[in-house]
Amino acid sequence: MILVAGPYRSGTNDDPALIELNVTAMTKAAWDVYQKGHLPVLGEWFALPLIEMAGSKTTGDKIFNQIFHPVAIQLLYRCDAVLRIGGASSGADEMVSVGQKNNKTIFYSLDEIPTN
Repeated sequence: MILVAGPYRSGTNDDPALIELNVTAMTKAAWDVYQKGHLPVLGEWFALPLIEMAGSKTTGDKIFNQIFHPVAIQLLYRCDAVLRIGGASSGADEMVSVGQKNNKTIFYSLDEIPTN
């Protein structure tokens, strides 16, 4: 299982259209990982429904912040590796750091990921 970590809010000024472009880029990377024979996951797939259910009103509010990265970190503990994509992102960099501290394989390119 490989966690795809890339920018979510970074560089978007919380513009929903730009955030969606970031999610699309991560989802495309997830598809590429899947085609190589691995199970890809995004923290967003787990966190965003919980954030909505918990009553978050806006991206970056207290509820959002209590759930978004903590869920991704919990998910990461169950993954074998991290694929870091995209540009600047403190959250994606945190996933890499947590992954490294927990002896996860870190990939910086799809080409580094072996085909199963």
